Amino acid sequence: MAPEILGLLLAAAVAAGWVDAVVGGGGLLLLPALMVAAPTTPLATLLGTNKLGAVFGTASAAIAYARKVRVDRSVVLPTAGLALLGSGLGAALATALTADVLKPIIMVVLAGVALMVVLRPSMGASPDPRPRSRNRLLATLALAGVAISFYDGVVGSGTGVFLIIAFTAVLGMDFLQASASAKIVNVCTNIGALTVFALGGHVDWLLGLGLAVCTTLGAQIGARMALRRGAGFIRAVLLVVVLALLIRMGWDVFA
Repeated sequence: MAPEILGLLLAAAVAAGWVDAVVGGGGLLLLPALMVAAPTTPLATLLGTNKLGAVFGTASAAIAYARKVRVDRSVVLPTAGLALLGSGLGAALATALTADVLKPIIMVVLAGVALMVVLRPSMGASPDPRPRSRNRLLATLALAGVAISFYDGVVGSGTGVFLIIAFTAVLGMDFLQASASAKIVNVCTNIGALTVFALGGHVDWLLGLGLAVCTTLGAQIGARMALRRGAGFIRAVLLVVVLALLIRMGWDVFA
């Protein structure tokens, strides 16, 4: 890999760490960057290397949030436990996919997230606690612990965004609480998927560890900004990131 390409890739990792810490979805920056930087590398190896970089950044952000934001452990911990299994199963499927299959899937999901954020401007602005009924807990486990975690293993990109939306829509968390909760679950989805990719030999360890240093740096900057500025800042960044990435993926697919 040429030095200038590597430099741009590491810069993308810093940006991805920042985005992941604020709203999630850093993989939508880093994975396309890896595809451009290493076009002949198998997709499974790019996904596995992306996971290695992401797990350190996400864990760093989760620790930063945990020091300042109280999370509902009765919801987050069972969800995180299921996420390990769900993402691992998804990663096992990902080894059979190609980039051309992934891009349209990502676009459809991003469009849905953008519509939800735009059409419900009050969502996530402040806490709107809902009774922790059995049905809501099961819905959270099914959506965040199984469906989104499985998606993370298959695709990975945008998982943090979808977890935030799930915790906000189902449980009435504000974006700050939802982001803190999502980081814990996202660490587990990354670990589950990374384990499967690593066992299959689909990780470039040297490059992945270099990316990990950069994502951790970006994550620390992003987490501190999000904690300082609150839910409104997170919502604004979420919408900008989703729209920008939707445009970019649309260009890749249709141009």
